[in-house]
Amino acid sequence: MMHGYIPAERFLPYLSWTDIDQLPDRENTVIVLPVGAIEQHGPHLPCAVDSVISAGVLGKALERLPAAVRAFGLAPITYGKSDEHLHFPGTMTLTGPTLLAVVQEIGESVYRAGFRKLLLANGHGGQPQVLEMAARELRLRHGDYVVVPHHVSRLPNSSGKYIHDQERKLAMHAGHSETALMLALAPQTVHMDRAAPNFPPPFPSKMLSADGRPACAWTARDFGPSGVIGDPCGATREQGLDILDTLSASWVQAITELFEMRWVVREAPSWGHVHQHGHIESARS
Repeated sequence: MMHGYIPAERFLPYLSWTDIDQLPDRENTVIVLPVGAIEQHGPHLPCAVDSVISAGVLGKALERLPAAVRAFGLAPITYGKSDEHLHFPGTMTLTGPTLLAVVQEIGESVYRAGFRKLLLANGHGGQPQVLEMAARELRLRHGDYVVVPHHVSRLPNSSGKYIHDQERKLAMHAGHSETALMLALAPQTVHMDRAAPNFPPPFPSKMLSADGRPACAWTARDFGPSGVIGDPCGATREQGLDILDTLSASWVQAITELFEMRWVVREAPSWGHVHQHGHIESARS
């Protein structure tokens, strides 16, 4: 069924329009939009990693959410801005402007339905800036709209206790944590017999990169032919289940706080207005 990892009873598209129209407290109900990508993740992982993890982690959180906390999930955006991986077969990429428009237009649809809290749960490291731009423009259009863009894996979780120092410093893609989570969420898609470590060389400038991560723009093939940037070899399903448990628990708390919070409400800016497609026009023009 279409809901995938999201519990059916928390899946907004399963409601009729009249059901949605009659929902109580829509202005505080949290709408969760997982945003992933379809892109290479080395020989041992499927191209769907980012979409599986974003939907899987948030789906688990919605499943564990107390009934009193009003929140619903949307069908994930499974294609993202993945042009740093386009040299590898299986990568499906949108341009930045296309993804920006898609997120903004979904955000507008959520707002028209009467909701005022939207969580953009991002599973791909190559597009946070796009989601931040979309959130800001939606806020400019609607002064009572709370739009939160946040990376799925950047809440407290247990992954740190399983990784070695080099992984902690330099891993960026298809390494230990993603592999462990995929073993928990979709083990049939993981081929550990193909797993092998691969790290980028430390960035030469200590001033620009204290930990050695690349401070310049990069593409995945800059670091070798496998597409892996990290060490997946020690990952296990048991570790992945623990990471999933601790990470989803953090998201339960975050969604609860978002549901309970009250944020600044303001009118449209007096100095101008924002067009439907996000362009700001000065009141003096």
